[in-house]
Amino acid sequence: MKILILGAGQVGSTVAENLVGEANDITVVDSDADKLRQLQDRLDLRTLAGNAAHPSTLEQAGIADTDMLLAVTQSDEVNLVACKLAASLYNTPTRIARIRTTDYLNREAVFSKENFCVDFSICPEQILTEYITKLIEFPEALQVLEFADGKVSLVAVRAFKGGPLVGKPLSYLRTHMPQVQTRVAAIFRHDRAIIPEGGTIVQDGDEIFFIAGSDNIRRVLKEMRRMDKPSKRVMIVGGGNIGRRLAKALEQDYQVKLIEFNKKSCQRLAGELSNTLVLNGDGTDEKLMQQESVDEVDVFCALTNDDENNIMSALLAKQGGARKVLALINRSAYVDLVQGGKIDIALSPAQVTIGSLLAYVRQGDVAAVHSLRRGAAEALELIAHGDRESSRVVGRRIDEIDLPNGATIGALVRGDVVIMGHHDKVIEAEDHVIVFVVDKKMVKKVEKLFQVSLGFF
Repeated sequence: MKILILGAGQVGSTVAENLVGEANDITVVDSDADKLRQLQDRLDLRTLAGNAAHPSTLEQAGIADTDMLLAVTQSDEVNLVACKLAASLYNTPTRIARIRTTDYLNREAVFSKENFCVDFSICPEQILTEYITKLIEFPEALQVLEFADGKVSLVAVRAFKGGPLVGKPLSYLRTHMPQVQTRVAAIFRHDRAIIPEGGTIVQDGDEIFFIAGSDNIRRVLKEMRRMDKPSKRVMIVGGGNIGRRLAKALEQDYQVKLIEFNKKSCQRLAGELSNTLVLNGDGTDEKLMQQESVDEVDVFCALTNDDENNIMSALLAKQGGARKVLALINRSAYVDLVQGGKIDIALSPAQVTIGSLLAYVRQGDVAAVHSLRRGAAEALELIAHGDRESSRVVGRRIDEIDLPNGATIGALVRGDVVIMGHHDKVIEAEDHVIVFVVDKKMVKKVEKLFQVSLGFF
């Protein structure tokens, strides 16, 4: 597939990194030549310095025969204009735009064929807000991801000594909770993937990915580890797009404090937020933390635009007694460095966002993609089509399917019914199949497995 990416920022470069190794022809356009040079040093792709909203730049980048346009620059207006030009002048089949302004997002007509011709819009800030909200709702979890319109959830949790399942085989989970449908999709032990079987013994420190109906998540979490008390008090550092959205999403259900360094921003935030205490100050000020009782905070979220400040404020909060701390970190090297240490969760905005884009690029009928373990693994929701003759999955038991090593079918969703992916279950046409892949390199094989033969059409 020929893909043109506009914008070499965190989102654009992460998308390029994920797609370049999958036999795609990638071109990246940005006005910053230095960013492009750094990207080209790392990846095998073509780059072009120029204004992404200019027809001449798009033509030089090869828009005429591009299959997909990903407009993910920092400017909503540039992204919208590029999509309009791609549709009107060059008839580009698929056009995706990154949109940050709620005024655009709240008006669907803006994206219609009569206006800016955007097939799909993504708002990384909103995706991150929803992601963090789930982590606050389930404080024991490292990741909470939804599939099939929220019917199924995939949850990552670290097993701790004293948890009911630690020291026991996975088969114990099924006998101990016969009324609850759940399945362990993968276990990571010392960063090494273990394919789960009934006899696999759960050890202290294991990172366990389990899948269950969304209504049963809390019950299964109790089996994995000791339950934390529900979150009540949330402290946010950084009143930018993400911090403001998160405060607004939480303030009716939690006690929220928001610390912002810029005084004018504080005044604006105080006017926009109805039930949040807005404080003017520095998130790395230890005295301010103590004054605002950081030791009573259930979840501390460092969400400024500065990685170093986020790391420092999260470490100070943890040292000061905050129960769970999250830090927003753009640089992937920093994420790997701090994740799982004193900082409970290091969030990479690009990795959280990437799944929304990958679902449109993957081959076959892919309804959702989620990036896991900082991009090393993936979970996909694929829709099975065809019949036993035209498909390699439909009409077959799961243990008959030639899945690549490291790929696990976690669950099937048939209409409103959630079916755990046990070996004897048979996949039917139009089932939504949740597949966990421990190594992203196997994704192509999984996609091909779900493609129907030409005879089906």
